[in-house]
Amino acid sequence: MSETHEQEAVARVWAAMYDLVLRQENRRKEVADALGMSFFRIKALRYLLAGPMTMRELTTELATDKPYTSLMVDDLERRGYVTRSVSPGDRRSKIVTLTPSGTAVAEEAQRILARPPRSLLALDPDDLAALDRIMTRLRTLRSRPRARGRRRRRAGRRAA
Repeated sequence: MSETHEQEAVARVWAAMYDLVLRQENRRKEVADALGMSFFRIKALRYLLAGPMTMRELTTELATDKPYTSLMVDDLERRGYVTRSVSPGDRRSKIVTLTPSGTAVAEEAQRILARPPRSLLALDPDDLAALDRIMTRLRTLRSRPRARGRRRRRAGRRAA
């Protein structure tokens, strides 16, 4: 396959994956509608399932800025989903902790987001097994750049 055809194939596959995950069955919208808040707030609650975080840690995890994190945590606190307390180790630092109702909302979000798309459930067993193998392979490749592997293969062909 020529490099141009390979790039086109990669673009088609990515477009199909994007469409499947983010358009056909828009779980982000579904979970936001079901829980009555923005997906970003839901994302914060899901991060907090792992345990309490400082405001700074939460800001970093969400890749946002401090003022927005404060506004968001204010809203989550008003809704009864989180509490904010002073860090015992640094009185300038605030710790955000899920309440029981915040945990329930975050877990419900996890359930909605984890539900497989209907189209995956409709695949026949052989296609599902092939896709499973491909996805496993993609996970193992994510830490290795593709270009280096391609150069090695081509260099090996020239030597032969």
